[in-house]
Amino acid sequence: MNPLQQIAVTDGDVLYEQRLAELVGELADRISRGEQLELESVCREHGLYAADLRDLWGTILLTQAVGSDAPRIPPLAETQRLAQRPLFELPYRMGRFLLREEIGRGGMGIVFRAERIADGQIVAIKLMLKGELATRIDRERFEAEASAAALLNHPRVIPIHEVGEHLGRPWFSMQLIEGQTLAQRLEAGPLPAAEAAALMRDIADAVDYAHRQGILHRDLKPSNILIDGEGNPWVCDFGLAKNAATSAAGKTHLTRTGAVIGTPSYMAPEQAAGARGQVGPVSDVYSLGAVLYHLLTGQPPFQGASPVDTVLMVLEQDPVLPRVLNRKVDRGLERITLRCLQKPQDLRYGSAAALRDDLDAWLENRPVAASFGQLGQFMAGLFRETHHAIVLENWGLLWIWHSLIVMVAAVVTNLMYLRGVTSRPVYELLWGTGFFAWAVVFWSWRRRMGPVTFVERQIAHVWAASLIAIALLFPFENFLGLPLMRLAPALSVVAAMTFLVKAGIFSGGFYFQAGVLLLTAVVMAFVPDYALFLFGAVCGGCFFFPGLKYYRQRLRNSQPDN
Repeated sequence: MNPLQQIAVTDGDVLYEQRLAELVGELADRISRGEQLELESVCREHGLYAADLRDLWGTILLTQAVGSDAPRIPPLAETQRLAQRPLFELPYRMGRFLLREEIGRGGMGIVFRAERIADGQIVAIKLMLKGELATRIDRERFEAEASAAALLNHPRVIPIHEVGEHLGRPWFSMQLIEGQTLAQRLEAGPLPAAEAAALMRDIADAVDYAHRQGILHRDLKPSNILIDGEGNPWVCDFGLAKNAATSAAGKTHLTRTGAVIGTPSYMAPEQAAGARGQVGPVSDVYSLGAVLYHLLTGQPPFQGASPVDTVLMVLEQDPVLPRVLNRKVDRGLERITLRCLQKPQDLRYGSAAALRDDLDAWLENRPVAASFGQLGQFMAGLFRETHHAIVLENWGLLWIWHSLIVMVAAVVTNLMYLRGVTSRPVYELLWGTGFFAWAVVFWSWRRRMGPVTFVERQIAHVWAASLIAIALLFPFENFLGLPLMRLAPALSVVAAMTFLVKAGIFSGGFYFQAGVLLLTAVVMAFVPDYALFLFGAVCGGCFFFPGLKYYRQRLRNSQPDN
């Protein structure tokens, strides 16, 4: 434990919160300066604050999206003036081209309808909007769009013709698509299911082609998809694309990222978190699913009051079922959409090609793969750990000791019963005063390991409630005039309920412990003379094995990186 952590432990939660706030500020500043931070590395470096850093990571990383190169960003008034003023008096001659009409502009570029003077060909020219005000990242993203798209030759990707620079502003020419963006099309409301599926099939095919060329788009959204006069989609705006990095062996690997990039409503959780797995093709698959969701319902799957709120929704919440928002959505198409939007990467389609094939199957009234895997996806998601599970590393050794306490108390109780001890106060003292004394020791021991997180306080209250319920069983037996140990099966039921709560907060794996304890309660009812022996063995094991797992995990994570 470093000196700052020791101070936090000594002075309690106030200094802990102060240090956490300072740490968040430091990390946000480092990200704004362009540093690439990985969540797992940060949590290992600042293990005391790991749980809270995981909760705040989306907010921390969002600073890069809104604060990169902060000292060089011009005042808001100047930025708005730049975004609205015309760059040139049209028509304007730019080298070999004659710019005739402005047809669109965004935060990074402005697009003109242009004529190539030599042969009269009509093209679109995209020119960087900012000149001397452009940051290094602005120029890199603009140039990345041209270089990424230039590598692609697909009928649904807008081709790049030429690249150049004019008066310090990078530009590139591309095929002119007469039509509107998908975002403009959506202003009229959701699309018919067949039209939405057909559009997304073609878009997924184009994205799959880009992936096979080693390029991730990373910013797929309705405004980056054009619809031509014949209703065909065209993927554009590769400003956040990543090219493949060629290894020494000649193999290509899609670039990893530890930063928030993309548009919050359409970005994958691993993009929002920065370190929940490698950002790869399945991240674009998620974005394709978010676009499909918008086509079917008329709104993106997540849309908060602010970008930060939206990022947190992407990380924490499940989307509203499409059929809740639009009763006309076909169930098969809904399953396809929701499979794309799975937060665990391995539960999504493995590639954009797999999504394309399933959309093809739906359009042809064939069974879709999303239907066959629905139960498996549900079960896999049900038994996964949540991001709160990291705090159990603080409880692992304590649970090992707790398992021993439970087993000893159960064995002693059962032996007393078999030897004819009928004095109820003895049992009440053991399971009431004894366990509350252990709870004090347990909690004091936990606090010596560092300040307690909010979620740990929650689970501590659940545990305290279970101890109170257990302590009251023997007095209730006496009050109801029941024989000694008649309510013993309730011990297992109470323990099962605590594990059920843990399953919802920490890990679906605890559903197994809850189920085993409930079955144990049934068996205990049939063997009352040995009920506590059985309870001690089962309940002790339910604490011991996960305790051992998380204790070992803590030891591994505390090792310095090689």
